[in-house]
Amino acid sequence: MTPEPGKGKAASPRRPYRRILLKLSGEALAGPAGYGIDTEILKVLAAEVKEVHGQGIQVGVVLGGGNIFRGLSGATKGMDRASADYMGMLATVLNCLALQDALEREGVPTRVQSAIEMQELAEPYIRRKAVRHLEKGRVVIFGAGTGNPYFTTDTTAALRGMEVGVEVVLKATKVDGVYTADPLTDKSANRYEELTYLDVLQQGLKVMDSTAISLCMDNNLPIIVFNMNNRGALREIVAGKPVGTLIH
Repeated sequence: MTPEPGKGKAASPRRPYRRILLKLSGEALAGPAGYGIDTEILKVLAAEVKEVHGQGIQVGVVLGGGNIFRGLSGATKGMDRASADYMGMLATVLNCLALQDALEREGVPTRVQSAIEMQELAEPYIRRKAVRHLEKGRVVIFGAGTGNPYFTTDTTAALRGMEVGVEVVLKATKVDGVYTADPLTDKSANRYEELTYLDVLQQGLKVMDSTAISLCMDNNLPIIVFNMNNRGALREIVAGKPVGTLIH
């Protein structure tokens, strides 16, 4: 049964989190231009991450690459899908390096790990090493997706989150949760406080792709959808406050 908008499933209180995986789209870095990397946005994102990192929260980050190149878009224009996806993976690494620079300018120790080996730019992804970095208080940014074509960075976020043992995946969007309709175009849209994984899959809600949702469901990894543009939202989420929409 679908929950009423704004009420959701009543059974699961929020709680504080100590290890999180933050999923950011490439478009989140683009700014008003809609493409490329906006350094002012990077500064804001870095400040938000720094705040929760300073509270002792262990932070992993997965970035998309849609502000530079999107594999699926390239494939629809005639490119080979696998080749287009590899190009998209490289675009995510550019974003990872940009965010690493912004975080280190804020004094936050950061490591980039890439699923595609490129020793001069990033460490190769090694699960045990990533966990050790988190335990030592370093932010770990996971680049190049899963290293395989046909998988999105949403799926990467679910996969890496489970591998390194995070307590929640935080999906940053342009709106403050999941709505019954697009709140940017439909003023009557209502926000869900909570949803189940099956609600998202059965209703085809555009939260994360179905592979990512299924992975989280099979492994009981909760997802919170929130608006990263709301200053302090990240801090409130890790404190257990009811920000955004909880999917569990």
